Amino acid sequence: MMNDNFSAEAAIVPEGGEAPVYRLEAEILTQGPDGVSFDFDAADVAQQVCEAVLSSENCPYDAGVYLLVTDEEEVHRMNLDYRGIDRTTDVLSFPAVPFDAESDFSAVEENEMDYIDPDTGILQLGDIVINASRVWEQAQEYGHSPRREFAFLVAHSMLHLCGYDHMTPEESARMEAKQEAVLQSLGITRS
Repeated sequence: MMNDNFSAEAAIVPEGGEAPVYRLEAEILTQGPDGVSFDFDAADVAQQVCEAVLSSENCPYDAGVYLLVTDEEEVHRMNLDYRGIDRTTDVLSFPAVPFDAESDFSAVEENEMDYIDPDTGILQLGDIVINASRVWEQAQEYGHSPRREFAFLVAHSMLHLCGYDHMTPEESARMEAKQEAVLQSLGITRS
């Protein structure tokens, strides 16, 4: 299997201010089950989704996210090692900031030394791990493209990195609405 290493920067300029820069560092497994490759630029899609989520959540910082797209075995191992759950999953999120409330960046403001890299000035939001096999399986199961499924998983995980969860029906509905709004804004639809 091949890996692509990718790093990208993008700026979203708020009205009347200097734009925060959102950075994605990605390691992408480019082949999945039976040697099938993504038919889209996964790093580019991930960067677009990260930017859209952070912009919609009004992240005021230059922010960084690490993304690993890997295989079923590695995701299973990580799920067991870090969460104590002995099975695979579609996506893992490892937030670096303990938000008190969804997208409440005051936790960062109060403890910048804990969350801002002193060398780069970048807020490290956390890590995302996506199971490449599940991208294809779930796309087929839900009747949409692998690109849409991949973008959904990135959006879902990015919201976790911003303090969202889905432990109650209300939280779940809020996350689902935000995920859908981000994907719609990028023209990434189910059809």
